[in-house]
Amino acid sequence: MRSALFSLIVLAIAFPLRSQTITAIRCGALIDGKSDTPTENAVILVEGNLIKAVGRNLPIPPGATVIDLSKATVLPGLIDAHTHILLQGDITEEDYANQILKESIPYRTLRATVSCKTALLHGFTTLRDLETEGAMYADVDLKKAINNGIIEGPRLFVATRAISTTGHYSLRNSAYAWELQIPKGLQEVTGADEARQAVREQLSFGADWIKIYADRGYYQLPDGSFRSLPNFSEEELNAIGDEVRLEHRKFAAHAVTRDGIIPAIKAGVTSIEHGFGMDDECIALMVEKGVYWCPTIYVNYYVAEGRAAAGNPMNKAFNDALPVVFAKAHKAGVKIVFGTDVGGFAWTENEAKEFSYMVKFGMSPMEAIKSATTVAATLLDMEGKIGEISPGAFADIVATAGKPLTDISALEQISFVMKNGTVYKQE
Repeated sequence: MRSALFSLIVLAIAFPLRSQTITAIRCGALIDGKSDTPTENAVILVEGNLIKAVGRNLPIPPGATVIDLSKATVLPGLIDAHTHILLQGDITEEDYANQILKESIPYRTLRATVSCKTALLHGFTTLRDLETEGAMYADVDLKKAINNGIIEGPRLFVATRAISTTGHYSLRNSAYAWELQIPKGLQEVTGADEARQAVREQLSFGADWIKIYADRGYYQLPDGSFRSLPNFSEEELNAIGDEVRLEHRKFAAHAVTRDGIIPAIKAGVTSIEHGFGMDDECIALMVEKGVYWCPTIYVNYYVAEGRAAAGNPMNKAFNDALPVVFAKAHKAGVKIVFGTDVGGFAWTENEAKEFSYMVKFGMSPMEAIKSATTVAATLLDMEGKIGEISPGAFADIVATAGKPLTDISALEQISFVMKNGTVYKQE
């Protein structure tokens, strides 16, 4: 017994327990996600997967691993709050149908692993992925694979299948032989009971968020305003809102005009996606209720010409209205969160292009950056953990050689990516 105890003491002396290695990051300019101005010559100390300390000219502990970004602008890992990792661009109905009908879910999931890594290397360390477009619960598997270190990708918050009402989403039965059972891009429901069941089912399979499609059939009136056809009855929407609240979750609504936006807000939605055709009443109600807006500007420009050529000019009409709508919402104090709808446009396009449109339409560069950091983190109930560089936050850190506060397009050239304390890119 004494011999065994002596051996343990010897081993403890020879191989003492060591704390985790400290990594020190020297920053040129640090945009921490919270402050209105950058900090020059800051040092970030990372221990394990967390930020331990941050400050100007902070002493570097002996033996620390040093990463020199002293000629770069350093920021928190970026957050894209509206993505589709299992979709590869759908300008036309045919683009969409080819993926739903000709690609198996395993094949689409393999393609999605590339999408995940692409987003990460572009500096997006967190995504809210708003439905799989017919790929069932494959986003939950991708989230598990990333968390378990099987594939490389951002931290994921997933919405699985999304919900609309029967007959109101692609693929349209009328476009195919009526004898066929055509796959759908989401889960269809009819009535409040089926709406409740869909929410419960999706949450049971691992959904972090619930997403609905609140409207369709967009058109423009002679006075220039936009309208649409609502998808849900009031009873169906309220059932979804009730179920989400009971589970202490949140839901997002694809809603483009007042016909989708106002009913969704009344049902308790947390974020409005797209909202290209919103009016003053929508804006006032969003401010009153604290509802977030993901404007997804770039995707609308990306698809507009192709859809107009295919006979649908509405995206071009929305593009004409978007600068005014965005400026009004921004001035009114709507909580605007960065979201791109990438997957709606090809993953070969850098989703950071969205920043330039937000600045062009009236945001300051710092406001645009905060929309993809602290504002998005609050939407995800992750304030203090992601979207900021502060003690106790996850070590999600990116850098660019450019100066995004004078040229926001610098965020399209991310040269350094650390997620959860692991470096994935260092140029």
